[in-house]
Amino acid sequence: MSAGSNTFEDAKAVVISVQESATYRQKFDFYSSWAENYDNDVAVLEYRAPTLAANSISKHFSGDREKAVLLDVACGTGLVAKQLKKHGFGRFVGVDGNEAMLELARGIGLYQELKQSLLGDEPLPVHWADSFDAVVIVGALCRGSVPVATVRDLCKATKPGGYVCMTVRSNIDNLEYKGALDRELKQMEEEGLWICVEVIEVKDWERSVSEKEGRYIPGVVNLYKKI
Repeated sequence: MSAGSNTFEDAKAVVISVQESATYRQKFDFYSSWAENYDNDVAVLEYRAPTLAANSISKHFSGDREKAVLLDVACGTGLVAKQLKKHGFGRFVGVDGNEAMLELARGIGLYQELKQSLLGDEPLPVHWADSFDAVVIVGALCRGSVPVATVRDLCKATKPGGYVCMTVRSNIDNLEYKGALDRELKQMEEEGLWICVEVIEVKDWERSVSEKEGRYIPGVVNLYKKI
């Protein structure tokens, strides 16, 4: 099956193929064939998460945006960096598990550094600890993808006083994962690692590809500040 599409039905078929991939690594392998048409497909699906995450960070960030360095985890083709650039941010480090996606991210010219790493299998570099003014992960916190425990690595990479922005779908198939994620976020808050700044629940997150859902699925933007 071609991973390219121009219609909702085509984009729907691609997303279902990703969801049906048996393992985490198979999902990332699929992204190699999807990379070239990824941006077009998520536009067809009316995927709002990159914009919503960038808006959340921008609303609360009070530092020097020209000097701030942001870590874009599971950066894909660079959709989040493009949105953050509109808010005045310009220094980005990206990490993703798929080289085809990273090649497209290189092409937009916004990242000062890009690293290939399969989250969950490989930890973030130790020297990144306490390095970033903000860390963002969009689209990867879901069933069969990045393990919930990865959020601890995101917190470690953030400077004290910096922000961690995490988006998660709250559709039916992802509710178990989201529940585990919510418990981990709360546990980390109780441990004094960070404080919750805002939780934004969005009804029309993206168009649904499942018969079990309505026309759109919901999602959530979580923003935390590292202590």
